Amino acid sequence: MSPAGKPVKALTVNGGIPGPTLHFNIGETAVITVKNKLKESSSVHWHGLLLPNAQDGVPYLTTPPIKPGTQLTYKFKIIHAGTYWYHSHTGLQEQRGVYGSIVIQPKEKDKDKVDRDYVLQLSDWTNENPKLVMKSLMRGSEWYAVKKKNVQSISGAFKAKKLGDYFKREWSRMGPMDLSDVAYDAFLVNGKRSLSLDAKPGERIKLRLINSGASTYFYLDSATGPMTIVAADGPKVKPVKVKRILMGIAETYDIIITIPKEGRYEFRATAQDGSGHFSVFFGKGKEQLASGPPKANIYDMDEMMEVALIDGDTTHLPRPLTPYSLLESPKSTAINPKLPRREIKLRLTGDMKRYIWSFNGKTLSEESTILIKKGEVLQMRLINDSMMHHPIHLHGHFFRVLNGKGDKAPLKHTVDVHPMGTRIIEFEADQEKDWFFHCHILYHMDAGMSRVIRYESPDMTDEPNLDPALINPLYFMGEVAALSMSTEFKLKLMTGRNDLILEGFSAYEDDDNEYEIDLTWQHYFNQDFTSFIGYRQTDIEDTRDRGIAGFYYRLPLMVNSMLSFDTEGDARFGLEKDFQLFDRLSLFIDAEYDTNTFFENTVGLNYMLNRDFSLI
Repeated sequence: MSPAGKPVKALTVNGGIPGPTLHFNIGETAVITVKNKLKESSSVHWHGLLLPNAQDGVPYLTTPPIKPGTQLTYKFKIIHAGTYWYHSHTGLQEQRGVYGSIVIQPKEKDKDKVDRDYVLQLSDWTNENPKLVMKSLMRGSEWYAVKKKNVQSISGAFKAKKLGDYFKREWSRMGPMDLSDVAYDAFLVNGKRSLSLDAKPGERIKLRLINSGASTYFYLDSATGPMTIVAADGPKVKPVKVKRILMGIAETYDIIITIPKEGRYEFRATAQDGSGHFSVFFGKGKEQLASGPPKANIYDMDEMMEVALIDGDTTHLPRPLTPYSLLESPKSTAINPKLPRREIKLRLTGDMKRYIWSFNGKTLSEESTILIKKGEVLQMRLINDSMMHHPIHLHGHFFRVLNGKGDKAPLKHTVDVHPMGTRIIEFEADQEKDWFFHCHILYHMDAGMSRVIRYESPDMTDEPNLDPALINPLYFMGEVAALSMSTEFKLKLMTGRNDLILEGFSAYEDDDNEYEIDLTWQHYFNQDFTSFIGYRQTDIEDTRDRGIAGFYYRLPLMVNSMLSFDTEGDARFGLEKDFQLFDRLSLFIDAEYDTNTFFENTVGLNYMLNRDFSLI
C-alpha cells in the first residue's frame, strides 16, 4: 500500500487500513473471529473494553497468540457505551496497519442531538520497516531529528539567542528536548492524508476521534469554531468547549462541532512536533482553514517547564496540555470509601542514548509485576522524570483521573503524563488474574516501559506468562568508517542493558600496517555509566594481546570519558566530545593516552547524509 506515496508492505484488517468499524449495542454479545493469514503470529486487543481476562488479547499473558494460518474467536458481553478501538498487541504490527475502531451505542437515546456521526481514526505512517525504526532508536541515531528539522545545534541555539541555555543543558548532562522519537512520512485519518465529508450549514456533527498513532500526539483545531468535548475514552463528560485539544496516543474523544454558514471548513490534526498534519473538510464552497499551533521552541526548556508546572487549565495557551482539568463526569465516580486503600508510586524513566524506557528505573525484563489484592483501591502516582509525554494505559479497568473534580472525576483508560509532570489515578481492584499496564508509545513499550498488574491468588504462578519478544529482545547492528589512512569498524549485539561488541581498526601508512581489535562485554547501568571487560588483539609495535577492563563515564558538557586497565599492567584514558555545529554537521574531538603507546588524538567533521551514511 502507499499511504505516503511509496509502495511498502502493509498489514491490513479485511483488506484495509484502518480495519472496519465494529458497531455494537449495550447488552449484545460480541462474537469476533480473527483469521490470521500472515506468515507470523498476531493478536487483537480490544482497547478500553471491560471484558473477561481471557478475551483481552495480549498474547501469552491473557490470550494465546494467533498462529499463522489459524483463527481465534473472541466472545464477550458488551456492557458499556462509547468510542473505542482495537489493535494488534504483537511486536510492531500496530505501526504497520493492524487497527480499527469500535462504536458502542447506549441503551437510552443519545442526548447529544447531532445530525451526523463520523469516526475519525488518527494515525502515523512510516515507509521504513518498523523493526529498522527500532534499531535506529536503539543505536542513538540523530537521523529522525535531522529529518524533522528538530536537531538542537550550536548554530541553531545562536540564532535562537539561547546559546547559554544550550551549554547549560549540556553542562547538566541533559539530552536535548524531544517531542517525538520518529520522523514520519505521513499522518493519516481513516488511512488517508485528507478527507472530505458531507455537512450542511447549521448541522451539529459528532466526531469520534481515536488516536491510533504509534508515537504521535496530535493538536486538534477546527475552523468551525470551538469544539465541544462530550466524551473521553468512552464515558460521557459534562460538555465543555475548547479551542484546541492536545490528544494523547491511544485516547479517544467525542467532540461536537457546528457547521457555520456556507463554506468548506477544515478540521486539522497537527503532529505535536510540527512535522506534518492531516485535514478533514466539511461542507462545500470557499475554504476556511484551521490555524494549527506554533512550533515548539526546542531550545527553551524553561518554557516547557513553566507549562508543566501549571496546575489547572492550559487550553488558553498556544500549545496546551491535555484538557483533563476541564473534564467532569456527569455522575459520581466515587469509590466506596470503606474499601482499603493503597498508594503506588511509579516514576516514568528512560533515556534516548540507550533507548531504555522503564518504571522506577527498571524495565519489564528487570521487574515485571505489580501485585494487588482484589477489593482494594489503588491510587497510582505517576511521576514523569523524562522530557517526553507518556500515554499510560491500563487494560481491563477504568480509572479515575484525580483532577480536582472530587466525586465527579472523569473515568479514563489512558492518561497522558506530561514532561516533568505528575498524574494521580485511582481504581478499584474488581477483576482477577493478570492485566497489562504500559506506555502506549509503541517503541517505549517495546523498550521496557511496561508492567503486569497481577491479582494475588492461591493458584498464581511465580511469574506472569509474557511474550518472549518483550523479554530482552536481541538487536544486531554495525558500522564501518572507511578513511584515507585507516578503516574502523564496530559490530554490536544488544539485549537489555548488555552488549557484546567487536570493534577495532586497521591503520595503513606505506608498508607499516597495524591493527587493534577488542572483543568486550559491556553493561549499561545508566546514561552516565557503562562498564566493560574483554580481550584485545593487536600487532602494534612493542605491544601484546591482553585482557582489558574498564568503564565509560559521561562528564558535564556531554564529554564522554573512558578509563581501562589491562593484564599487561598498562592503563588507557580517553576523552571524546561531539559538537553539533549545524543540523547535519558535527565536529568530533577524541584524545587518548595509553601508558604503552602514549598520546593519540583525532579531530574530524561528520556530515550526515541519511539514516545509514555520513561523510567523514
